[in-house]
Amino acid sequence: MNSRPQILIACNKHVREQYLAATDFARLETFTDWDWFECEGGGIYDTNADPEIGRVLGERLSGYDGLVVCHGCPTIDAAILDQTSNLKIIGELEGDRFASRIDVEAAWERGVCTVDTTNGSSYPVSEWALALIIIALRNAGAQFRRLIAGDVSPRPQSDFGFIHGDLTGKRVGLIGCGHIGRRLIQFLRPFQTEVWVFDPYLAREMADAIGFLKTSLDNVMSQCDAIVCLAPHTPRTERMIGQRELDLIQPGAVFVNVSRGKVVDSDALVKRLKRGDIVAGLDVFDPDVGEDNAYGDKEILHLENVFVTPHIAGVTVQSYPRFFELMVDELNRFFHGHETLFDLTPRSIANRRGSDFSTES
Repeated sequence: MNSRPQILIACNKHVREQYLAATDFARLETFTDWDWFECEGGGIYDTNADPEIGRVLGERLSGYDGLVVCHGCPTIDAAILDQTSNLKIIGELEGDRFASRIDVEAAWERGVCTVDTTNGSSYPVSEWALALIIIALRNAGAQFRRLIAGDVSPRPQSDFGFIHGDLTGKRVGLIGCGHIGRRLIQFLRPFQTEVWVFDPYLAREMADAIGFLKTSLDNVMSQCDAIVCLAPHTPRTERMIGQRELDLIQPGAVFVNVSRGKVVDSDALVKRLKRGDIVAGLDVFDPDVGEDNAYGDKEILHLENVFVTPHIAGVTVQSYPRFFELMVDELNRFFHGHETLFDLTPRSIANRRGSDFSTES
């Protein structure tokens, strides 16, 4: 009998070729045997709805100890799980933590661990968040516009960036503090910043463990020098930051968004920016890149106190193989008797669904 864990990877050909690096397969092979189940269908966040694919996968799963899913895979539901006898862990490579390819409740009922390494794209997003904070504080967008217009005169001492440009010693407020926020806090430490966080899904002990003040959304909006939106787009967070919240921002502060444009009321943001006393650094807007009439001739593009990028924060060549790199780490921990790090839990699912969840549970 083979005592090594048996792993099945269910995904489409694109993921197999672009996400799964040979170096990580070599690491995986040091402690497991693996195979690939090719399946085409669905999208990045949408499950494969072909019932025949689900039937074949269910039959194939018998005898496997672990399953890794990504684009192309059907939802691993109760019917599929009931065909397995040894399955102990299911991992989602990239699904924005919506768990569309895993029926998590059905898995938990059967004692199957569920993990998600979609935070592989969080690494570059946190870096770009730091960059946009600094760019916004220096009002670099306005300086770039001035330079390409042929104005090479010294900037006036009344310039926003001249007055507010230093990040060191500033108070930074985070709206949401998941993987991106926690890495951003690490990057902010050399700048000796004070960090305030609004995140109703975050366990209270995280504040002490990581080193921040857990507070309200109003406090973040009204009392921080740099405000960074990191909240996921859910039914609860859509337009969560509206005119009332934006009017709380103090003159001289900067607003950064690297999450989703729909979390912010875009018209209200433009209105607030036109007052000219704050600066924004935006990687996302509403509508976003790829959507109908995205950006186009939007007024936001012509405001001097805005620096805009077309949703590039999480997209780098390194981010795609990082999903599988982190998954191999998780499988290594799991099958050697250690705790996994990136579990899908009732707390994380409630966050993504925008449903109620007590941080005390």
